[in-house]
Amino acid sequence: MTHSASRWVYRLAAIACSTLVLAACGKHETDVVRQKQVSVVKVSASSGPGQWQVPGQVGAREETTLSFRTDGKIIERAVRIGDQVAKDQVLAQLDPVPARQGHDSAQAQLAAARKGLEFATSQRKRDQQQARAQLISRAQLEQSENAYAQAKAALTQAEQQAAQASDRLSYTKLKAMHAGVITAEHAQTGQNVAPGQPVYSLAWSEGKDVIGDIPERLLASVSVGQQASVRLNALPDQVFPATVREIAPAADPVSRTFRVKLTLDPGAVQARLGMTASIVFTYPDDEGASPRFSLPATALFHDGDVPAVWLVQQPDSTLVLRQVTVISQGANTVEVSGDLKPGDMVVAQGVHTVSKGMKVVASQEQAP
Repeated sequence: MTHSASRWVYRLAAIACSTLVLAACGKHETDVVRQKQVSVVKVSASSGPGQWQVPGQVGAREETTLSFRTDGKIIERAVRIGDQVAKDQVLAQLDPVPARQGHDSAQAQLAAARKGLEFATSQRKRDQQQARAQLISRAQLEQSENAYAQAKAALTQAEQQAAQASDRLSYTKLKAMHAGVITAEHAQTGQNVAPGQPVYSLAWSEGKDVIGDIPERLLASVSVGQQASVRLNALPDQVFPATVREIAPAADPVSRTFRVKLTLDPGAVQARLGMTASIVFTYPDDEGASPRFSLPATALFHDGDVPAVWLVQQPDSTLVLRQVTVISQGANTVEVSGDLKPGDMVVAQGVHTVSKGMKVVASQEQAP
């Protein structure tokens, strides 16, 4: 073999060796990438009655917007946001001068109408007596009768106008229809307002509600009259009973949740309007019997819009995505149901860094 041919053989052998080494290295790197170390937690069934909770807020059972029934200029406001008010308490005052002038004019017209009716009544009585004595004509008596009827109608009209003027004068004072708390102010002193224009919002003191939004998947677990427990975030050591009194007939178009209102126990005097709360519901017995599993909140993944977890499948430690139903979700844990069983291993952290079919090396965490 010539020297040139030997050199080409040597080069081909070197290239083949390099290719084999690179292939081996690539396979090794792939195995390293595929054998990702993950933190897992062992699935265990939850004990006790099935419960789930939603956030809520304390609100008034009834809230009214207060406004004047006549127009005018506000010259005084007697209350501010947060003030407690009593029924029929004066909250604001319009300038009463125009209404008082109209009232005085109507009273004067009423007095004149009464005098006119007195005169017409006396004249009618005299003419009736003279007509019986045939001292006046029938036409003159009819004139007296007509004047009496007109005076009587004028008095009725004047009485109605005087009553309306009295009402307009009383309408210059805005009074509370119920005892409660002022929750909003909509007009300022010195402002000209029209009839019906909002001035205050009043939350009635008769009863408080806790208001929350129920996900569609849990709506079947709630019914009017159902009992629930309420924990106020400002009073974490106390639990107050509440009763579902109203469920929205349609879902919110944005959140797709259903608003529910619960009547708070009258004994919850510490509850203030606007306080945040947690509303805890208990599943009925038949639903409570279904398997429930408590997992770290970090274990929850989403397959599109569907909640899911990464299950470490044995014996080869590959990952499969298992869809679940979220029953309740707390700050650090989530309770789910679905195609899981006690003893299964699910990825507890880093759920967005793994993929389907990946082989993993599991490092077990403490169950929540």
